[in-house]
Amino acid sequence: MKKFLAYATLFAALPLAAQVANDQGALTRQQGDQILLELRQIRQLLERQQAKPAAQPQEEAPTKVKIADLSGVSMLGSKSAPLTIVEYTDYQCPFCQRFHVTAFVELKKAYIDTGKVRFFSKDMPLDFHPNAMRAAMAARCASEQGKFWELRDTMAANPNSLDLEHIVGFAADLKMDTSALRACIDGGKFKEPVQRDVLEAMKIGANGTPTFVVGKSVGNGVDGELVIGAMPFQMFDAKLKELQSAK
Repeated sequence: MKKFLAYATLFAALPLAAQVANDQGALTRQQGDQILLELRQIRQLLERQQAKPAAQPQEEAPTKVKIADLSGVSMLGSKSAPLTIVEYTDYQCPFCQRFHVTAFVELKKAYIDTGKVRFFSKDMPLDFHPNAMRAAMAARCASEQGKFWELRDTMAANPNSLDLEHIVGFAADLKMDTSALRACIDGGKFKEPVQRDVLEAMKIGANGTPTFVVGKSVGNGVDGELVIGAMPFQMFDAKLKELQSAK
């Protein structure tokens, strides 16, 4: 059942991609090619799943995930918030963009800014997104200038403009030291930490972006469940309310 739901989530992304195109106006050839690549991979996953022999349906428990220490990970919200969300994101992923401009806005207003949830940002740049690793490193480089969330927000909203010159342009708009940022990115200072996030994501069972761990705060970590896909705010809201009411 868990695999079926994962593929169903991916299938649901088909109209979502169309909506992203609608929201942003006419697509460039590059944007269209990127979305077609995403949809082609989704279709291949579905076709492989359909080719397997039918099995008796059965409910599987949600994938439980514990992360012991999130120290040093960029965070929004109160450190003492009772609930935690950890996101594994790819800045070039159109579905990550969709989460960022929809559900995340509501989550921030209702839960993060009110001290109920602390939100951690981790990286999962996918190999077939050529600019994703650069963007992940750029966000971490920006943290050295106290601009992680500002640059993150800009890049997350512009997944098709993540070449180095665009990123440096975003940084200039944010009044950052662009020479220092460029040197940090070119030097690959944060490449290994990003790669460690990717390995961690694979270890906990993330098979797409965005992926989240949603659960109760335990010291500097989280004890929760895996959530895969650009889910709407209503899903997060229901899950967080369930956690709040649990003893």
